[in-house]
Amino acid sequence: MKFTALLCVLLLIGCQRSDDLAIDNADADLQVKMIGQVVEASCGECQFDMEGTGCDLAVRIDGKGYFVDGSIMSDHGNAHGDGGMCNTVRKAKVTGEVKGERFVATAFELLPADGDSATHGSSPHDESTHHTH
Repeated sequence: MKFTALLCVLLLIGCQRSDDLAIDNADADLQVKMIGQVVEASCGECQFDMEGTGCDLAVRIDGKGYFVDGSIMSDHGNAHGDGGMCNTVRKAKVTGEVKGERFVATAFELLPADGDSATHGSSPHDESTHHTH
């Protein structure tokens, strides 16, 4: 009988410590590594409704937006032009790591928009006409 009571007390103490551990783990910074993963990429403020101070590159992973470190909007063309990331959500192949609330990119390749060629050079392109890149 004393053994059973002791066992119950130990189990209750063990369960309490397990709950404390779960809370501690939930408070830890999230770190997720990605290698060659295709994600949504766009302007965090304009397309993903993220809080920020201007137009900043962001990715959306599993429905959550993360601002990007290691690549900026101007690396990928005119953000405010037709097909620019302030006007549309694109796909990107990324390698990097989610650290807390940010995605730290070691590689960021913006994939061609639907209807674009992979090289952007398969049709004639007249540089003398007024347009933005």
